[in-house]
Amino acid sequence: MLIAGSSMREINNLKTRLSAVFEMKDLGPAKQILGMKISRDRSVCTLNLSQELYIEKMLRRFRINNSKPRTTPLANHFKLSKEYTSLCFVKVKVTLQGFVDTDLGGDVDSSKSTFGYIYTIGGTTVSWMSRLQKCVSLSST
Repeated sequence: MLIAGSSMREINNLKTRLSAVFEMKDLGPAKQILGMKISRDRSVCTLNLSQELYIEKMLRRFRINNSKPRTTPLANHFKLSKEYTSLCFVKVKVTLQGFVDTDLGGDVDSSKSTFGYIYTIGGTTVSWMSRLQKCVSLSST
């Protein structure tokens, strides 16, 4: 996305005023913030924020970095993997969607059901959860 001329002038004016008060230098476009990798493709108007390094750090911290994946009710529709650990923002009409699914007694050992939900904004996953229910369901109603 290109910044309009007047907006760019305002940004440069702000940088000049800030540098008069604070010691600072312009390092160019941001590449990382709060542990998130930032990448842009201005030609197709996309902005990606990736937390892949943070996710890998948490997997190592809890010693589950070599764990095998587990199927969830929504696994056929959405996947979380090292290749897809980023939010992608595109210049389109943004819509919020929510998906919910459960299996009835899917855990063969306990007969408990697994419940899951996922929310997306503009096709990008922003919240998800999958959890084994605490009690056995006797009906799918």
